[in-house]
Amino acid sequence: MTDLHLMTATQLLAAYRRKMLSPLDVAEALVQHIDRWEPHLNALYGFRADAFLAAAQASSDRWARAAPRGPLDGVPVTLKELIATRGLPVPSGTGLGELAPASEDAPPAARLAEDDALLLAKTTCPDFGMLSSGLSSFHGLTRNPWRLECNTGGSSSGAGAAAAAGYGPLHVGTDIGGSVRLPAAWCGVVGFKPTQGRIPIDPYYVGRCAGPMTRSVDDAALMMTALARTDRRDATRLPPETIDWTNLELDVAGLRIGVMMDAGCGLPLDDEIACAVEAAAARLEAAGAALVPLAPVLTREMLDGLDRFWRVRQWSALAALAPEQRERVLPAILAWADDGGRIDGVEAVHGFEQTLAMRRATEAVFDDVDAVISPTTPNVTFPADWPSPTNDPRRPFEHIVYTVPWNMGEQPALSLNAGFSREGMPLGVQLIGPRFADHLVLKLGKSLETHLALAPRWPSPPSSQ
Repeated sequence: MTDLHLMTATQLLAAYRRKMLSPLDVAEALVQHIDRWEPHLNALYGFRADAFLAAAQASSDRWARAAPRGPLDGVPVTLKELIATRGLPVPSGTGLGELAPASEDAPPAARLAEDDALLLAKTTCPDFGMLSSGLSSFHGLTRNPWRLECNTGGSSSGAGAAAAAGYGPLHVGTDIGGSVRLPAAWCGVVGFKPTQGRIPIDPYYVGRCAGPMTRSVDDAALMMTALARTDRRDATRLPPETIDWTNLELDVAGLRIGVMMDAGCGLPLDDEIACAVEAAAARLEAAGAALVPLAPVLTREMLDGLDRFWRVRQWSALAALAPEQRERVLPAILAWADDGGRIDGVEAVHGFEQTLAMRRATEAVFDDVDAVISPTTPNVTFPADWPSPTNDPRRPFEHIVYTVPWNMGEQPALSLNAGFSREGMPLGVQLIGPRFADHLVLKLGKSLETHLALAPRWPSPPSSQ
């Protein structure tokens, strides 16, 4: 049998049913595995090994009686720190404020608890979730397991690192401009941002979604069976819909796949990523899909307008803090948000209106194609201690140009690994579908994953290399 930390959720559940493994076997192996990795990665928040093992023992007892309580009973899962779990504070990457324990589970946490998944821990994120980086004034620095001197991306930084390092099979991140897909790409895992409202979330906001981060498309689909159930706390939620998420069969023959290599602005696309995306598109074409070159949907005006609006929004949060509290926030966040106090109302409204411009541009794409393939990130990697790939607070969003339009447009989008660079770093490819076509995107992801047929390859803790 393979190392337990490498097993998918589907494999674990099959092993539990056949009594080949117990949840306690898996939990004990994971605790040992995390002990080897975590001093190097710093991906977890609120990890309580004793409580995790006790829950695993209770799950093992249920499986021994052939009476699992939920469809994910005994499967380890992590949740991003920003997703509230009852009894644990939500420090939002900063640790500012009262840090009172959350009184209830946020919707994604509640759904997984209902299905009896084992909560291993929460995962780290940067200050306010507003950096695509592993930097946090509260959590410290989270590193990429493929190369510790490289960045995970973010803001689901800990989730990306934990998924790649094998901290169990199931992880949940959040995404408002790429925060699930960017770390998924830089850490070499699957990251799925659904149609807004498909996975209820609280608090909700324009473009904000929760989504699975896993080592396979199958496991991402399995998570959707839980996460996509409705919750009235999210006023943007979609109506309940019966979808067989784990049925991922798809014949791509006849599908029109738009190929969007140019983002329209932002950082230039690295040649190695371009080659990986073109090779992935060619695999779909060989399977019968028709490839359609697409112009970019994003413009400089859109990106800069959103930047200004988000600066104002962040400044409003910082202005509510006492001066001594603001001094504890990461300098990159303070430098970026500083202009927010000087942007007038008309300019801020114009910035917000760029979210609607993105929505119009992205939805129009699907008049001509069934789905889109593109890079997830423009760059292969960047240093672990940088707040963004530009390391410049005046240009903080040059790397989200392939991901953010689909948040504002609310379309489902998935990133998966399409290969490795010459230096051994993952290369992410993104698949996007029209609004509400979440199942199609997962099916297309499974098809591409199958056609790429990458040999299993995961990082190991430094002491065992």
